[in-house]
Amino acid sequence: MFEIAEELKKLPDQPGVYIMHDSRDAIIYIGKAVSLRKRVHQYFQASHDEGIKKAQMVKQIARFEYIITDSELEALVLECNLIKEHRPKYNTMLRDDKTYPYLKITLNEKYPRIVTTRRLIKDGSRYFGPYTSSTAMKETLNLLRKLFPLRTCKHLADRPCLEYHIKRCLAPCANYIDEDTYKDMVDGVCLFLEGKSEVVEQNLEKKMQMAAQNLDFEKAA
Repeated sequence: MFEIAEELKKLPDQPGVYIMHDSRDAIIYIGKAVSLRKRVHQYFQASHDEGIKKAQMVKQIARFEYIITDSELEALVLECNLIKEHRPKYNTMLRDDKTYPYLKITLNEKYPRIVTTRRLIKDGSRYFGPYTSSTAMKETLNLLRKLFPLRTCKHLADRPCLEYHIKRCLAPCANYIDEDTYKDMVDGVCLFLEGKSEVVEQNLEKKMQMAAQNLDFEKAA
């Protein structure tokens, strides 16, 4: 028998995804957390106000399970994929927007961008989602841009813009990066959004190697 009070004690202080089941073992809610221990505990604290709809959902929880991830970003991607697969009742009821947001990779462009959208159209782009929370999607986008500095401008210019100078873009418009290298970076974003988080580790290793080669030892460390 699943004892919620006992299982709460076993929760790890690590990032991951939690999955709530009702008495029929149907999945009714999926969420992500920076700390599984802190987040899941909040649902069962009388003093914590989760709102009326979540309070109704908590009353139906018969058991929960969780999946530990290596990072918050990996948790965000996993949450998105699991929600898309299972379509839990309360993830739909608790959403703020009428339509789900997606992350879009503009593969139809010479140097693809990663943008947000609520429209799915056949334009040669790749779409990842849906995200039940626009906040979660923005967090994913911000983290990805730090790891994979794809261009953000809508139109290619002849010279680097501010994004290049603040190290948030590699200036493909000025030919500061070749097409093949840029394509590898785009492929890395796509693989990671498919749930293959080892791509991030490889990307970080490359950044460290490049920093070391440039004698930027402080950055490499």
